[in-house]
Amino acid sequence: MQGNAPIRAVMRLIAVAATLLAALSPYAALAQDESGEWQLDPYARIEAGIVLSQSSDSEDELIIVGDGGYVRGAAGVTWGDDVTTFRLEADRIQTERFGNATGRGHYDRDRITVSATRQLGDDWEVELRGRMYDDLVTAESSDTDELSAAVRIEYEPVLDHRLRAQLTWRERNYDDGQGPGGTASTGQGPRLDVEYRYRLGRYNYLNLDLRAEEINSDNPQRSFTREAVGVSYTQPITRDLRVRPAIEYRHTRFDGRIAPDGQPREDNSVVPEIELLWWPGDWRIEAEAKYIATSSNDPLRDREGYRFSLTVGYVF
Repeated sequence: MQGNAPIRAVMRLIAVAATLLAALSPYAALAQDESGEWQLDPYARIEAGIVLSQSSDSEDELIIVGDGGYVRGAAGVTWGDDVTTFRLEADRIQTERFGNATGRGHYDRDRITVSATRQLGDDWEVELRGRMYDDLVTAESSDTDELSAAVRIEYEPVLDHRLRAQLTWRERNYDDGQGPGGTASTGQGPRLDVEYRYRLGRYNYLNLDLRAEEINSDNPQRSFTREAVGVSYTQPITRDLRVRPAIEYRHTRFDGRIAPDGQPREDNSVVPEIELLWWPGDWRIEAEAKYIATSSNDPLRDREGYRFSLTVGYVF
């Protein structure tokens, strides 16, 4: 994006990191007394993948092809013990579209994450996190810079039951030049994620995920609300191989985008998928197939299609 927005975002992210470290430093000293010496653990991973996707309207008159490939690299470091952990990570993804794929020919996305996690007794855990994205594709724009802060609380009274709730505040900048005075428009808003996981056995889980989010923008085209619910099931086949069927329903409303019926545009999507995870040693091989069916009061958004992906990664 244009201007100094990325620089300002980095500076603000550094400030968030400093705040996290200052807030949890008393706990760090306590954790060191309880658990002994802290450890510094660097890590990295690299992965490459291909995506084959296509969607069309009900009459097959408008077909969108999204075939492409991508490479992603990440490096980070954790510092802590069994009670308190600090993490700093940077990762980058580069995507290229194949042939006659519709949309942007390529895009690069950068992300920086800082977090601090603290165990509170045997049952509770809290995490504070700051994150910066550059050139992120979002529901409302294909070119978004974002700075976010989140707090996550986890409750696991026994191994078979885990409940997580995360509240995130996001500030976004769009490369559209439609803000006041012709500057890039902005958006901000909260996101709430709630997850319940029931453990049936080793690597055998049933998950329920709920999400509600909102972005308010000075550009009406960027404002939206979304609610989503998803269910997934993880079944181990061997020690290293797992299969994960899932289904998600999403409802999205764009108050500033008017459909032909004169009402704000509303999309309803149902997304069944199945994922195969093979993790032999340090390798991560994942294949995913999903079908996306969207109904909308805007006929151009009334679409159905598929998406297949294969990713091969290695963890250092």
